[in-house]
Amino acid sequence: MKMYRKRFIPNEVVDISSDEVLERNENIIITRWKPIKPREDIGGGISYTFLKRGYKISKFFDVHGKFVYWYCDVLEYTYDKEKDEYIFSDLLADVKIYPDGKIEVLDFDELTEAFHDKIITEKNLQ
Repeated sequence: MKMYRKRFIPNEVVDISSDEVLERNENIIITRWKPIKPREDIGGGISYTFLKRGYKISKFFDVHGKFVYWYCDVLEYTYDKEKDEYIFSDLLADVKIYPDGKIEVLDFDELTEAFHDKIITEKNLQ
């Protein structure tokens, strides 16, 4: 199975096929992963991609394995059955939820820019 993360801002496609697939069915893909680029604040995580619902919830851990926060992505995906290949498109708006209950909404400036430039449409978010 191949998996790619597509971002609109910046415009990039990243191969995430090295993520360890823990479970996969028609409704969900659960993966364990390490950051694409080494980071001092994040050591890895577990992601739950809810295919039919259009979102992914990830549990981020620091480099010592301590829980840091939940990270929620809005996404859409395409699946090519012949190639067994997923492309997950990040629709920019994200939410971080910290252990103390603090909530941080992220990337609305990028979402506004993407709407303005017609990179993302309302149809993408339905």
